[in-house]
Amino acid sequence: MKNHSNNPIVSLTFDFALEIIRYSKQLNKSRKYIIGKQILRSGTSIGANVMESQEAESRADFIHKLKIASKEALETDYWLKLCKYSSTYPSPDLLINKLVEVRKVLSRILSTTIKKTRAISPIE
Repeated sequence: MKNHSNNPIVSLTFDFALEIIRYSKQLNKSRKYIIGKQILRSGTSIGANVMESQEAESRADFIHKLKIASKEALETDYWLKLCKYSSTYPSPDLLINKLVEVRKVLSRILSTTIKKTRAISPIE
């Protein structure tokens, strides 16, 4: 496996996944199993899809994997906001702030890659 630690989005999403694991453990200790499981799945899937994108077979495959990561980030945002606005859940504010950064970086990468793709082969 190649070392991708120099890649900012890989590092960012990996660190985010570690924070998600910690938060999910906290939810499990509070017996919030269902939401904890959802957050764990979607929150760690972001980085998994970003990592897969690093070995994409084509530019289209790269875009596809990052779009999946972006969708997982949106789902994670939903679960975290449910926790935020529920009085019985621990505050996810730090995670929400980190997720905003992850989503911005993913959006920039996707936007740039899609523009480059269109410049190479314009859609008719």
